[in-house]
Amino acid sequence: MATEGIIAGIDEAGRGPLAGPVVAAAVILPAGFSALSGLADSKKLTTRRREALAAIIRAEGIVGVGIAEPAEIDRVNVLEATMRAMSRACRNLPVVPDIVLVDGNRLPRLDCPAKAIIGGDGSEPVISAASIIAKTVRDALMADAALRWPGYGLEGHKGYGAKTHMDALQGLGPTPIHRFSYRPVAGAAEKSAHG
Repeated sequence: MATEGIIAGIDEAGRGPLAGPVVAAAVILPAGFSALSGLADSKKLTTRRREALAAIIRAEGIVGVGIAEPAEIDRVNVLEATMRAMSRACRNLPVVPDIVLVDGNRLPRLDCPAKAIIGGDGSEPVISAASIIAKTVRDALMADAALRWPGYGLEGHKGYGAKTHMDALQGLGPTPIHRFSYRPVAGAAEKSAHG
């Protein structure tokens, strides 16, 4: 890892759900920010803590967000869509980092040097910050989607395959934000088509 220069972290949220986008975030933190208490993998934080940290990260850091919508996920597959969302997040930073640290074992196409770090969301503060931003942005999008498509419980399970979601999918059929290339959604669409 670089010891000087501008370091960005990238992480994503939403690869596994049946509905909603993949959201990636790229974050650059100011010097000394890593000492902030509680900066960790977003999945290990409470919603309240995540949202509080996201506000601080946005106020003090530099943030870029990239999104891959469900139609793109269906068209190119979720891994490629995730890589594209990560690339977009980095491009949406107002400055070009000297190095990018990416959570996971694959690197998206970037215009600067990068390093993949497995488990980076728990070991690198700048990736933890990106994880928090990606998760809070995606959660907000899913809360909005729940208002537009009531009855699926999207505000609770965020599009993952919870029983309430699977039941709603079978009873109501898929919405435009569902991923039709995923088997449970394809099955529900087939059932809806044949009434």
